[in-house]
Amino acid sequence: MYAQRTTSSQINFMASEKFVSFTESIDSTNYNVQVDDNGRKYIPAGTVYPTNDAKAIGVTIDDVYVDHNPALVGVIRAGWLLKDKLPVAPAPEAIAAMPSIHFMDADNKAVTGTTSTGLGH
Repeated sequence: MYAQRTTSSQINFMASEKFVSFTESIDSTNYNVQVDDNGRKYIPAGTVYPTNDAKAIGVTIDDVYVDHNPALVGVIRAGWLLKDKLPVAPAPEAIAAMPSIHFMDADNKAVTGTTSTGLGH
């Protein structure tokens, strides 16, 4: 097993404490691969998964390093998220493809087109 000690800082994009997440596999071919200060490839937390379009199924919950492909990452499938704090804004097609994920703006108001699922906030 490969392990390397690193530190990271993530912006909180959760609008509620309740969410549903499932584990998915991700690799360095993802559209939102970034490179940190040490030259390591990673996908930031809050990335629409697997693509930011009508194929979207969720949003990654943590940063995940993909230097040693593939990697496992939790993908939020239901809950409330702060849209303006995600690293890349979800496309309208992605929002429509994820009916159990609801987005709030910076003023904690539901973004148009979202409804409550009883997950609370």
